[in-house]
Amino acid sequence: MAYKVLVVDDSSFFRRRLSDILNKDNNLTVIDVAVNGQEAVDKAISLKPDVITMDIEMPLLNGIDAVKQIMAKAPTAVLMFSSLTHQGAKATLEALDAGAMDFLPKKFNEIAQNSDEAGSLLRQRVSELARRKRMTSRQTQAKTIQSAPQKAALNSSHIKRNSFERGKKVVPAARAPISSKHIKSGNKHYKLLAIGTSTGGPVALQKVLTKIPANFPLPIVLIQHMPAAFTSAFASRLNVLCKINVKEAEDGDQLKSGCAYLAPGGRQMIIEGNENSAKLKILDDNSPRITYKPSVDISFGSVAKVFGGDVLGIILTGMGADGREGSRMLKGKGATIWSQNEETCVVYGMPQAVTAAGISQLELPIDEFSTAIIKEVSNG
Repeated sequence: MAYKVLVVDDSSFFRRRLSDILNKDNNLTVIDVAVNGQEAVDKAISLKPDVITMDIEMPLLNGIDAVKQIMAKAPTAVLMFSSLTHQGAKATLEALDAGAMDFLPKKFNEIAQNSDEAGSLLRQRVSELARRKRMTSRQTQAKTIQSAPQKAALNSSHIKRNSFERGKKVVPAARAPISSKHIKSGNKHYKLLAIGTSTGGPVALQKVLTKIPANFPLPIVLIQHMPAAFTSAFASRLNVLCKINVKEAEDGDQLKSGCAYLAPGGRQMIIEGNENSAKLKILDDNSPRITYKPSVDISFGSVAKVFGGDVLGIILTGMGADGREGSRMLKGKGATIWSQNEETCVVYGMPQAVTAAGISQLELPIDEFSTAIIKEVSNG
């Protein structure tokens, strides 16, 4: 059955073009459109779409407030469209914080010119979010169905005793995850924390970094797939929310403990120097051969050359496989590699790539990373 999409935008031209692009995929069907945020909320409740594409600036109710109401009344996967401005970036980050799952830059010229690349990217993003939404719904339904017998098995010792007396095996309730109780990697001494992510990354990074203490003993490098206009606003937002310092990386920055450096969008970030005096180099990249700018593979590869195995590398939610080869290089030097588990990813692409390749040594839910990181890098 095709995934159902609701297109929300106050521009009739944009609504029509998005609908045409999405309907080219047989697995996607635009079931309706909405011209403002309030109409989007009403139709989300009545039509129950799998995905909503949402503009930010609209009359009656803007996209951010519409997302908040939709998440409260009819939770749905939302893909935001944002202008490539600093203000647009700030609004998009607020929408992601409100519950939107992903975003795309609103490039009128590419939409108007019917760019194959832009159309393919849009269909891919919407399909991934729809797939994730249905998978999550099935998991929730399964848990609901199982919860009653599990509760009975846990709480009714009388039933348990009688069952065993009759020679019947009682299936115990599923154990709570204990993934965060990992064994520390020996007496390893770390000198850098490196995190790579893409789709769903802004929210994931915020969850991890806001729980890191101000006296964190390592520098942190962050590689998040983002347009150039977004990374400055994202770094500023994280810096306000976090106890550690967070900044958009600049050419020549010296790596300091307790500071996180976010790779600038549209460029590549590499680490140079040596492990005791490492600094960042920011490179322009116009190569059509490299899809991601910034690229996790490129940054992680440079980290491997400078820091060797004294690195904790983490791959969080994201589409594609960027980070797999960089993580492979790091692990080959003796570094520790972790990844986010499927259940808590917006898109289980990048983490799956390192896990399937046998590179990841530990999978964790997003809410367990902070505690695990602090424990792993501590000297105790």
